[in-house]
Amino acid sequence: RILTAFTLAVCLSSPGKAQQQCTNGFDLDRASGQCLDIDECRTIPEACRGDMVCVNQNGGYLCVPRTNPVYRSPYLSPYSNVYPPPPAPGPVPNYPTVTRPLICRFGFQLDENNQCADVDECASDSHQCNPTQICINTEGGYTCSCTEGYWLLEGQCLDIDECRYGYCQQLCANVPGSYSCTCNPGFTLNDDGRSCQDVNECTSENPCTQTCVNTYGSFLCRCEPGYELEADGVNCSDMDECSFSEFLCQHECVNAPGSYYCTCPSGYNLLDDSRSCQDINECEIRNFTCTSQQTCFNIPGEYKCLDPVRCEEPYLQINENRCMCPAENPGCRDQPFTILYRVMDMVSGRSVPSDIFQMQATTRYPGAYYIFQIKSGNEGREFYMRQTGPISATLVMTRPVKGPRTIELDLEMITVNTVINFRGSSVIRLRIFVSQYSF
Repeated sequence: RILTAFTLAVCLSSPGKAQQQCTNGFDLDRASGQCLDIDECRTIPEACRGDMVCVNQNGGYLCVPRTNPVYRSPYLSPYSNVYPPPPAPGPVPNYPTVTRPLICRFGFQLDENNQCADVDECASDSHQCNPTQICINTEGGYTCSCTEGYWLLEGQCLDIDECRYGYCQQLCANVPGSYSCTCNPGFTLNDDGRSCQDVNECTSENPCTQTCVNTYGSFLCRCEPGYELEADGVNCSDMDECSFSEFLCQHECVNAPGSYYCTCPSGYNLLDDSRSCQDINECEIRNFTCTSQQTCFNIPGEYKCLDPVRCEEPYLQINENRCMCPAENPGCRDQPFTILYRVMDMVSGRSVPSDIFQMQATTRYPGAYYIFQIKSGNEGREFYMRQTGPISATLVMTRPVKGPRTIELDLEMITVNTVINFRGSSVIRLRIFVSQYSF
């Protein structure tokens, strides 16, 4: 008897390949993912020829003689006219039942319930991912990927430079697989780890000694009036206003913390403008120490007690400030006819040229003319007489005079009369009290 068997070996792909295949004689059932046996006796026309009968097997088929008592074709009908009638019934041999083993597609394997279950190649370390990659299990296979912060290039996981793509708002430091954001001074990192927020230094720590002004990313220090910001930009120091100008106060400027004030010397009061000084007239308010015989004379900042005028021989006293030398007295021949005593005050450093005193004749005689000159007391040449008319002249100061100082000038007026051939003179004895200050 002839027994022809057609079987093929099962060839499986190597582990790690994601493509699913079934060996010849099996077909993939996509619903269950299992490889099912193909019944060649049904699908192959004339699988067996002649007196051979097709018997399907798991993964193949057999061609057996029609009269073989071992195999009976399930396709032979007992009523067929083609085949001879079956032999008389006899004892049935006890042959083992042939079962069709279940084969799972690639990436699956039988579990304890005889079901095809997915193989976890990542857990079983049967994958072929690069050491720089991570294995991600999928149904029937696996995928090679990179951890966060890396990207796959030609099978290698390369670090992503997040700083290059502007992940941070301000400062960025790239590290393998990640990055770190920081902020510039004056900013703090927000909870998102990427953006920065301005720090209000004025409320958090107030680094300024006086006034703090917050700015974007920084702060500015300001000082109160009367103070100036130091070079460190934080501390304030007192501003010496008195050093800025000598014209803040008329007399003396006194610096104070954050301010200044003006003072006046003795004999002056500070005016309401807080900078100007006004002379106190001690004679007017009777705040002096002169005797009853003396005369109080006020000058800027002080006063003088003047003694009464006393005329010396051969002069006779006409009134309280005039002395006259009689013409009939031989001793008066070469002396001024009259001496008039005058007193004036003047501030120190008065601007020049300045007209300070005027002198003129009280009586004009026909045919007479007058000459004015400084007879004595002008040794420093600070003054000169400028004639302003036929009978008048003005005393002019040509150089500044600093006080305190007392100047006594004899201003002479010479009378010349050619008609009666007369020449005489009169003198004004001018005493000038120059004060210590210019106000």
